[in-house]
Amino acid sequence: MEDLSIVKIGGNIIEDSDALDQFLTLFAQLPGHKVLVHGGGKKATQLLPQLGIEPKMVNGRRITDAATLEVVTMVYGGLVNKNVVAQLQAKGINAIGLSGADANTIQAQKRSVTEIDYGFAGDVKGVDGETIGKLIHIGLTPVFCALTHNKKGQLLNTNADTITAEVAIGLSNHFNTTIYYCFELDGVLEDINRKDSVIKHINTTTYDTLVAKGIIVDGMLPKMHNCFHALKNGVKQVKIGNLGMFQTANTNYTTLVL
Repeated sequence: MEDLSIVKIGGNIIEDSDALDQFLTLFAQLPGHKVLVHGGGKKATQLLPQLGIEPKMVNGRRITDAATLEVVTMVYGGLVNKNVVAQLQAKGINAIGLSGADANTIQAQKRSVTEIDYGFAGDVKGVDGETIGKLIHIGLTPVFCALTHNKKGQLLNTNADTITAEVAIGLSNHFNTTIYYCFELDGVLEDINRKDSVIKHINTTTYDTLVAKGIIVDGMLPKMHNCFHALKNGVKQVKIGNLGMFQTANTNYTTLVL
């Protein structure tokens, strides 16, 4: 099978025009087939008060009511997605912007209400890897925003890390898939106050130890859960780091394996 890189870009890079340009240049230079996934939550959070809508967050997760869903749809699927696609075209990459509703590529269901009602938040139920693979094989580079659908006409706000993992799993029957989670840090840090304390390799055993020691906490926990979920379901490897991990000579990032 051919190799495929699936890259998730972090919000801080999206917000910084210079960092975004640098990232997209490196992404364009990645050899072989590739897919890009992005969110846009910070930009949506900035826009909501301007439209008279109060952002609602619980434990770092957005509550997506009907008004918020309209805004995140405009920001993720419109402003951010089309800007990224246009910049990739300028760099010689024939990109196509997609939500999960486009070509029925990512199906989800509204998150069940337990202690917290997250509103129109979606949990992924299925990915059409065959259709995405066809787009890739005709020379297109899919750029997914953080929106899915329930096949009943309802769009759903869905975590971009989760979409990355699920798309990678869905494509693992068609390609040798590697996930790159690209954000502002060099990788998973042993000490959050020391930017040079990157943990180079993590497997399931060392992961459990790092969680028990309180080294991996808060927002990194769901990200790491997605990583190992992907690895257990056909993804070859996962790499976490900043822009430097796309440069051949650089080894300062975190690699996850089972």
